[in-house]
Amino acid sequence: MPELPEVEVVRRGLERWVAHRTVADAEVLHPRAVRRHIAGPDDFAHRLEGHRIGTPSRRGKYLWLPLEDTEQAILAHLGMSGQLLVQPHEAPAEKHLRIRVRFTDALSTELRFVDQRTFGGLSLHDTTPDGLPDVIAHIARDPLDPLFDDEAFHLALRRKRTTIKRALLDQSLISGVGNIYADEALWRSRLHYERPTATFTRPRTAELLGHVRDVMNAALAVGGTSFDSLYVNINGESGYFDRSLDAYGREGLPCRRCATPMRRRPWMNRSSYFCPKCQRAPRPGLGQNA
Repeated sequence: MPELPEVEVVRRGLERWVAHRTVADAEVLHPRAVRRHIAGPDDFAHRLEGHRIGTPSRRGKYLWLPLEDTEQAILAHLGMSGQLLVQPHEAPAEKHLRIRVRFTDALSTELRFVDQRTFGGLSLHDTTPDGLPDVIAHIARDPLDPLFDDEAFHLALRRKRTTIKRALLDQSLISGVGNIYADEALWRSRLHYERPTATFTRPRTAELLGHVRDVMNAALAVGGTSFDSLYVNINGESGYFDRSLDAYGREGLPCRRCATPMRRRPWMNRSSYFCPKCQRAPRPGLGQNA
């Protein structure tokens, strides 16, 4: 699934090409693409007509388009294969085109939601006083947010009494970090994914957050990570941070620090990639009494 850098790349593209445009009409081509909009496809399309799109926003992996003259926003669930594309009107329809949004101006481009597996979708929600769609009001700030509170995160980490990779993927603690960037940040920090959070000191937490931010900013600089054609930006282009990954997907390849073969272990229906020498497993019982 797309993680923070990939979603931010899409958000920046939407800010450039979609923000402050007024919707002429919307067309829902597959009902599953608006299944989270309980009132149904016709209601979704009707409620967008005539409204002006505000500045696209993001929290963690969640992306939304506020409607400037209302207290509502279009929340985008990209799922496993969802894509938001800005295309010329005359461009042929994509095979898996699910929603089309046209605008009243003369720019000759439209917004398309394409989703091969139909796990994602768009939905309209009321917004909180902070401008978030109400259904994601519980999501924590992400580490690139200027208002992210490092000290509060450290204290929450200590209280959580879990292991560090589980904590990094807990969207109520810190948002936007997924499996790929968790493995990358842990490799850079020389931390095993099963290290107990109760053992973390403030300097250790600060170091980890620094690496989380570094790896995300590095991915942002090259358009995110794409392993296939399912993640693209609004122009349909793939990112290429996968060429720079130090841990994820490198099972059996030499660690870039110490040359020890990298390992992969099953983890929560996913995989964890790590160096057995640089990221030593914690001793049994470590952190239980911390």
